[in-house]
Amino acid sequence: MRLPAWPTFLRKGKAAARAGAGVRRWVFALIALLAVETVLVAVDTAFPPDLSRALRSSPVALDRNGAWLRALPVEDGRWRIRADLTRTDKTFQRRLVAVEDGAFWLHRGVNPVAVVRAAVSAMVHGHIVSGASTLTMQTARLLEPRPRTLVSKLIEMGRALQLEARFNKHQTLALYLTLAPYGGNLEGVRAASLSYFGHEPETLTNGEQALLIALPQSPEARRPDRRPGAAQAARHAVLRKLVGAGLLSEAAAGEADAEPLPNRGAFPARAWHVSGELARAAPASQASVVTTLDAGLQAELEPLAARAAQAQGGEVTAAILVIEVKSRAVRAAVASAGLERPGGWVDMTLALRSPGSALKPFIYAFAFDDGVAAPDTLIEDSSRRFSDYQPENFDRVFHGQVTAREALIHSLNVPAVAMLEKIGAPVFQARLEATGAKLVRPKAGMTDAGLALALGGEGITLRDLGMLYCALADGGVAKPLAWTQADAKLREHSGGTRMVGAKAANMVLEILREGPTPKGRLPSALTKGGAAMAFKTGTSYGFRDAVAVGVVGGYVIVVWTGRADGGARQGLTGRDAALPLLFDAADLLGAAHTAPAPLAPRAAPQGLQHLRKPDAGPNLIFPPDGATVQVDSFGPKSRGLVLAANGQELSWYVNGDPAPIDPVSKRPVWRPPAPGFYRIVVVDAAGHRQQARVRIR
Repeated sequence: MRLPAWPTFLRKGKAAARAGAGVRRWVFALIALLAVETVLVAVDTAFPPDLSRALRSSPVALDRNGAWLRALPVEDGRWRIRADLTRTDKTFQRRLVAVEDGAFWLHRGVNPVAVVRAAVSAMVHGHIVSGASTLTMQTARLLEPRPRTLVSKLIEMGRALQLEARFNKHQTLALYLTLAPYGGNLEGVRAASLSYFGHEPETLTNGEQALLIALPQSPEARRPDRRPGAAQAARHAVLRKLVGAGLLSEAAAGEADAEPLPNRGAFPARAWHVSGELARAAPASQASVVTTLDAGLQAELEPLAARAAQAQGGEVTAAILVIEVKSRAVRAAVASAGLERPGGWVDMTLALRSPGSALKPFIYAFAFDDGVAAPDTLIEDSSRRFSDYQPENFDRVFHGQVTAREALIHSLNVPAVAMLEKIGAPVFQARLEATGAKLVRPKAGMTDAGLALALGGEGITLRDLGMLYCALADGGVAKPLAWTQADAKLREHSGGTRMVGAKAANMVLEILREGPTPKGRLPSALTKGGAAMAFKTGTSYGFRDAVAVGVVGGYVIVVWTGRADGGARQGLTGRDAALPLLFDAADLLGAAHTAPAPLAPRAAPQGLQHLRKPDAGPNLIFPPDGATVQVDSFGPKSRGLVLAANGQELSWYVNGDPAPIDPVSKRPVWRPPAPGFYRIVVVDAAGHRQQARVRIR
């Protein structure tokens, strides 16, 4: 075997040695890199950045169109509102990055070129000429404020690297725009824009953008409301930088420079109670919660409630709920008549109050649904004891035989209690509570409210009352109320809980549309284009609560007035104190106006014609014998009095003359020509008659 020449062998050995050394160097380099990364990961794990300030932001409630309702401050009363880049002017974002950190989208938290430039400038001039802080480093300083020292700067660099490892660039920019100080207790671009300019930063003028870019560097020294000269100079400097960077024309910069400096204003606070409740319930990761409320409607209803409460006394407050039936979306929630009034801080939509007679429609709805009665079933309205309970009508007058329809229209107590006895009070309460409503006894020791339920013997919130009436308006199907837009979409397509049959629910609504309207309001059937309002009022014991609920144009409106402390009032009924406010709220709502469907004459089924055995002859309901009736005016142009009685083919006479029949309602309407005493006679088809002698004032 022939051996290679000695020099050739040596050359190959040296080459192999060099290759082996290169491999070893690469291996050592990789090991060193892994060691450094391990150390960095260990240090990062042991000393993570403190993100607690970023997590504590002011929750914001917006209306359904994105309008600001209310925000809540964080620690020390600071307004730190989480930035939302999707709702922040894109041009402002580009200009901010260009002025503060041109390489923001390229570096990984620290800009080495800027660091070297700053170091060289400092050595040449003997002091710091230009900073090297990136937007990420500024964010790190805002998260953990420290004195401006070299050590602090090095820590900021490390923290910036940690932030870049945790967040993408858009998240980092949003974090900066959440924490940036803008003077006083304002933090974040949204808080600054709302306070200084009165609007969200979705669209900003050139002058507004320049001011918002300049303020965070010296927020107190440049506050426009306290140091306008410094603010003007800082804004001018930013505008010049934008012109120099080609981001703004000279003409546009001149116009921006001439914009007046803003003053600081108060944050909006619509639907104060409810929007605060919804803001507190918003997830911490969410910049804002979009509610179902309508800020425009809320702004109209709040002063309306305040005026109504003021007119009823210094201790009175008021509440209004407006609910869209289809989606159960709460469009307005006036929880009090104002924070400055007694009890104004109490959310009366959540307070347990007696509904008075406002639950009576559900008694009749269940009775109709169960076949216990029909709208024209005759019921005896007379003095009657139910075990140990003896109800009286509100006016302490009994009307004899009345139909279920008439009993509900005139809110007669004895017929309602008689109907509830047929249904069963425990069954009635259980069916209501199956929808999610909660009825609460006034005394913990009571086993149940019994038949007093018919007259408001248990407390309920206005929210639950509104939910029940929404079920009545939606064919008998109950669903929870929706307070956010997301929930409203779910409600619109969800099934809900069947409370009562659609036929029974519609019967009750038709009856409620016949109720007598408040003073100064003509019946909807007589008013061209009038709203077909189905409504019911309620008055609790001692006139403590005045309630009115209306169904109109696809909405349910709930109105309440009273004292927040539950104190008694003098003679203010639901009809007097709440019903006019209900009609005013319906007018502001702008609901679709339609005339009510005509009510054709009907009779109860043979087996349901009487709840009790009838007396022979017609039964005169209104006006009762011996009554004194107060009217607003006299003569043929007055509103008149609707005469009412039970019986077949009735004929009416006043002082021997036939009473005229209204062409629209087809009912006898008597318009007294003058005050005095009158004799009213009603005669049925069999010739039986009944009369009443009344005084008109």
